[in-house]
Amino acid sequence: MSFATRFASLGGTRGLATAMALLVSAPVLAQTAPAPKPAAPATRPAAPAQQPAPGGAQQQNSGPTVVQVKAEPSQPEWTKVCGKDQNTNTEICYTTRDFVSDQGQPVLALAVYDVKGQQPQKVVRFVMPLGLLLQPGLRFAVDQGQATAGRYVMCLPNGCFAEAQVKDDFIAAIKKGSNLNVSVQNQMGREITFAVPAAGFGKAFDGPPIDPKVLEEQQKKLQEELQKKSEEMRQRMLQSQGQGGAAAPGAAAPAAPAAPKP
Repeated sequence: MSFATRFASLGGTRGLATAMALLVSAPVLAQTAPAPKPAAPATRPAAPAQQPAPGGAQQQNSGPTVVQVKAEPSQPEWTKVCGKDQNTNTEICYTTRDFVSDQGQPVLALAVYDVKGQQPQKVVRFVMPLGLLLQPGLRFAVDQGQATAGRYVMCLPNGCFAEAQVKDDFIAAIKKGSNLNVSVQNQMGREITFAVPAAGFGKAFDGPPIDPKVLEEQQKKLQEELQKKSEEMRQRMLQSQGQGGAAAPGAAAPAAPAAPKP
């Protein structure tokens, strides 16, 4: 499965840091706090300079930069996953999807959690690109609707995680809406708005969850594909060095990109 499946269905909003520490393939933070705080001061970006969107941006004269993202090709539909919190025996479902730029580069992922039980709640969680200011947080709205504020919870080498609690009216709006507009600020303080297509969300949110066996098979297939592509890229690099003869004696071959674990 893709990057978004690294969200885990733990209870409430406090489970995000623990879930990510268990599931991400990159080096993780060793501790999680009961009350998550921003991973960096307000005046510092989340990571070294990096453009938040590698392509698809439309610059407006006076407004924010609008980036139209598209669904990750390997995830043709929104995916609904359900499970139970072992501590509270509460059923938790989340509907998730990854999004990329026009060039196919990962941009962001989101998951909408539906926590059942005596105190039901709905939470939206984002994986945002690095290089954004943390202190302003982010804002998101369906089409031209009222914006909801979200806060960053933590950052890891492959992205920063933000979340916000939402109400039933937001769920109803995104089911009918065209785009979920997610607004952030880059290192220069300029507003960037990611236009995330919402088509198909309602069908997945209201429909049955994916079968765990099917999910496991998808994860296995994706992992195999990523490993195959990584090996092909490594072989091409070795062949290029052999034909060009430009490599310095004893120089190591460039490392192939690591395949993310589901």
